[in-house]
Amino acid sequence: MFGSRPVRARHVSAAVVTLTVSLALCAGAVPVAAADDGADPARPVDIGGGRRVLLDCRGSGSPTVVLVSGAGGASDEWTHIVDAARPEAEPKPDPSAVLTEVARFTRVCAYDRPGTTRLDGTPNRSTPVTRPTTAAAGVEDLRATLAAAGEHPPYVLVGASWGAMIASLYARTEPARTAGLVTVDGASPFLKDTLTPAQWATWMDKIRAADSGKGLEAPDYPAAVRELRAAPAPPRGLPAVVLTSDRPWDLAVGGGSTWPAWLAAQRSLAEELRARHVTDTDSGHGIAVERPRLVARAIRDVVEQARAGQER
Repeated sequence: MFGSRPVRARHVSAAVVTLTVSLALCAGAVPVAAADDGADPARPVDIGGGRRVLLDCRGSGSPTVVLVSGAGGASDEWTHIVDAARPEAEPKPDPSAVLTEVARFTRVCAYDRPGTTRLDGTPNRSTPVTRPTTAAAGVEDLRATLAAAGEHPPYVLVGASWGAMIASLYARTEPARTAGLVTVDGASPFLKDTLTPAQWATWMDKIRAADSGKGLEAPDYPAAVRELRAAPAPPRGLPAVVLTSDRPWDLAVGGGSTWPAWLAAQRSLAEELRARHVTDTDSGHGIAVERPRLVARAIRDVVEQARAGQER
């Protein structure tokens, strides 16, 4: 999600409430992935400066997939699902969740960014930092976390919502370490262009006005847009998939529906990345928890393309 948690099943289909507040191939043979045993191997990783980041890595194989949650969302966004038959129920851990599905065919890691919240409403165990947060700061933390944990590139980066800004910037600035990219109803710098000036300004005002007394993550979108536009172009030939929600939702900012602007930004993102654009998702904004197998299949496609490229 873009912003403040908790992400509950009854909120996923109406993501606007959350959104308006705050909006990952080694050389040689590819090993066969080990099946995930269902245990939670999350551990705190010391990234220096007295800071720790909680990291959850499972499975084996190459490339390693790195899951980057939406704003305010911890790593359990990738281990839980929504029961479509009981939309009023809380998200629950499930073997069909994205992280556990991906661990069946390659190495996969998810992490708790500072200021994010677990699905049960509790804060994560990562060391807090000063907010607001830019995409570049997110990339720096991700780079430090993976290095400190001894994880090896290249990576397939998977970014949901705000996490797509971090994943995209990582791919642009670390092309030698990037094997592929998947965005999951991801934010992009094109929103600055497709929203009206009034909608953009109102959205930024709402993010800035969000409660800052609890140290929750607050994305700095204007800075992130500048960072992405100043970064190198996406690597040519990078395997990429853009997943876009097809159940309308709205930011409810600045008057008028923001749904057309969101779809236009998604199309521009797919074009820029030369990505396969999946628009038939049968999902709202929370595709990862609503349609986890769809997300896992998209990731597998990119992983297989990366492996095929390595073999050539």
